[in-house]
Amino acid sequence: MASLFEKVSVLISANLHAMVDQALKSNSLAVIDQYVRQVEENLEDLEDAAATIGGEAKSLKRKLVDLEAREDELDRAIDAFLVEGNEAAAVAAQSRLNSTQRLVETYREQLKRQETEFQKLLDAKVKLEARLATMKQQREELQALLDLAKSKEMTVKAMKSLDDLMGSGDSDIEAIADSIRTRLDKATTASEIRAANLDKQMDDVLERGKLDAQLSERRKKLGIQG
Repeated sequence: MASLFEKVSVLISANLHAMVDQALKSNSLAVIDQYVRQVEENLEDLEDAAATIGGEAKSLKRKLVDLEAREDELDRAIDAFLVEGNEAAAVAAQSRLNSTQRLVETYREQLKRQETEFQKLLDAKVKLEARLATMKQQREELQALLDLAKSKEMTVKAMKSLDDLMGSGDSDIEAIADSIRTRLDKATTASEIRAANLDKQMDDVLERGKLDAQLSERRKKLGIQG
């Protein structure tokens, strides 16, 4: 159990920012994926350990209840034997009561330790789950950043290749490159024009809807059907 707590403590105290920085510098999520795997494995171990300790605590509680009931029974029996004048039986019952009381005290101490251990496991589980959720979220954000970076690198590479064509000195190649740039500019402008038209159409539709609603309200007030 001590080794499990040590592993979990290391994972909980891990520097997440340092891992994120390392992932960005190496352009890889491997370090984060390794951390996530370790957390998930230790969470399973924590759940198993908590179930074991919790089960043992329940068993101890049942035994303690039975022993406390036996303790009360022996206590009443001793009084009864003394009232009857049965000294020997009273002595024997007192001896058994003493043993039972020692056992009850032992079980109480064990139960207290088990409950404390169980609570520590639950607390560690909650903390580790929180760290896991944080790292998974950061992993998604990093993945998006890395994908964006790769996309930009491809764009830069493509533009560099185009610039190389422009500077190659071959008039035919230069014309092709210039044609490509012209087509790109035209496509970009056409997209902007379509977007502008769509925005205008949306404004017109929304404004017409507003006017229709206003006229409908007036018809209602005037009692005009239609």
